[in-house]
Amino acid sequence: MSVVNAIKSNPKIKKLVHRLLIPKNEARPRLWVKLFLNRFFHKRGGGSAIRRRTRIDVLPFNKFELGARSVIEDFSTINNGVGDVLIGNNTLIGMGNVLIGPVTIGNNVIFAQNVVASGLNHEYKNPDIPIHEQNVTTAMITVGDDSWIAANVVLTAGVTIGRHCVIAAGSVVTKDIPSYTVAAGNPAKPIKHYNEATKDWERC
Repeated sequence: MSVVNAIKSNPKIKKLVHRLLIPKNEARPRLWVKLFLNRFFHKRGGGSAIRRRTRIDVLPFNKFELGARSVIEDFSTINNGVGDVLIGNNTLIGMGNVLIGPVTIGNNVIFAQNVVASGLNHEYKNPDIPIHEQNVTTAMITVGDDSWIAANVVLTAGVTIGRHCVIAAGSVVTKDIPSYTVAAGNPAKPIKHYNEATKDWERC
C-alpha cells in the first residue's frame, strides 16, 4: 500500500495531514505547500504560463497538470482538492474561470471568460445537518480536443464534451455533448452538427 493510500484509509491520520496542508474551513493550501511541496508532485509543460493573479488551490494528493504552451489567465481558480485537474497542450483557460476537479481538458481547447467547470457536488439529503457538513460527491468532467467553451458557460459534474464542440455563451451543460456539435441553452442542447458527407454544419 502506498503512503497516500495509507493516509486516505486512516481517518485520524487523514485529518491530521489535511490540517497540515490546509487551514481549517479553507480551500487554499498553506504557503509551505505552494512553495516547497507542490513542485515535486505537479507537472507543467514547456512554455506554459499561470498568470500572477490566479488562485491555484492545488494539493499534492491529487494531480494537477498543465500542458505545453497552455495558459491560465488572471482571476481564475484551480482546485484539485477532491479530484485531479488535467489540462492538455495549447489550451487557454480564460479570465475568471473556475475549475474544480475532477476535470480533464484536452489539447487546443479554448475556455473563454467566467466558465465554471465543477466535478464536485454537495449532498443535501439530511435536512437536520447543514449542507456544508454533509458528504461531497464527485464525477469527472471531460472536454475533448479542439473545443471552444464560450463565456459564462457552466459544466456540471459528470458531463463529457466531445471533440471539436462549441458550447454557446451562457449555456448550462447537464448532459453529454457528442463530438462535432454546437450546443446552446439551459439546459444545453445540440443545435448544429457537422455532417461528414456534406462537409457542412447542419441544424439538428
